[in-house]
Amino acid sequence: MKPKIIVYKKVDKKVLEFISETCEVIYFEKLDSENYPAFLEELKDAQGLLGSGLKVDKELLDQAPHLKIVCNIAVGYDNLDLTALTESGIMATNTPDVLNDTVADTIMGLILSTARRIPELDQWVKNGQWESGLEEKWFGVDVHHKVLGIIGMGGIGSAVAKRAHFGFDMEILYHNRSRNGGAEETYGATYCSMEELLRKSDYVCLMTPLTPETVNLIGKREFELMKESAIFINASRGKTVDEEALIQALQNGRIYGAGLDVFVQEPVQMENPLLSMKNVVTLPHIGSATYETRYKMAMTAATNLVTGLQEENPPNLIKQ
Repeated sequence: MKPKIIVYKKVDKKVLEFISETCEVIYFEKLDSENYPAFLEELKDAQGLLGSGLKVDKELLDQAPHLKIVCNIAVGYDNLDLTALTESGIMATNTPDVLNDTVADTIMGLILSTARRIPELDQWVKNGQWESGLEEKWFGVDVHHKVLGIIGMGGIGSAVAKRAHFGFDMEILYHNRSRNGGAEETYGATYCSMEELLRKSDYVCLMTPLTPETVNLIGKREFELMKESAIFINASRGKTVDEEALIQALQNGRIYGAGLDVFVQEPVQMENPLLSMKNVVTLPHIGSATYETRYKMAMTAATNLVTGLQEENPPNLIKQ
């Protein structure tokens, strides 16, 4: 008898076909208030769970006595209560590495868009305001040969460093829990304290995972340490930044601008002051959002699931 698993996020049919070879699949393209009761009913005898964003805590696990594995279609896993999962003997997996290059492309896009004011000038042209030569008040700032500070030199951070170093001749500073010898040797990255990075960088890129230790990692004090000409980039998680402190830093001219792919509340509320600032580029959490990468992520999660249910260690097992 095939093990029963639940997929609670829309995935390519090829992914479902792959899982269906060895499992009975219950498929919810998207969980909402209408189908959530049906989801909980199916969860009672499910052995596997695959998707992203669902809060998997003790309360949910109490309703899933047969669950063996939970597979996130994401590199982040702040939605998973690892302590509760471990206590219940349930494996958890994520999808690292497959999205590194795509997210790094997004980050470089944010850097360029914010520095050169591309979205703002795009609208300026489309609104019919380009009537003569470009005045100095519309100038942006250079990216090449500037200093890029990366907070969190993991796989994505290293991919950003690669683009910045080889593509834009940028000097790379980084702060991380541990030294990254590969980034130092290959991209000339220099390890330094958080304070030094913030003081020296023209661009500050935050790429740390969301953990209890990184909530509001960047706040009022950190923005005050930055150059007034600095551009802040966040493509990690919204809660790693004190959003109110960011808003004040931008309103007070404490920093030059920001490029954001994440927010404390998503979707972001229209009354959020960040949406009315011309020196802020805002994206709807598109970091890994290309068809090719999302397909690879889903298939990686599916491989983790199938492997784990075959009583083997899945490739991307999360360890506490």
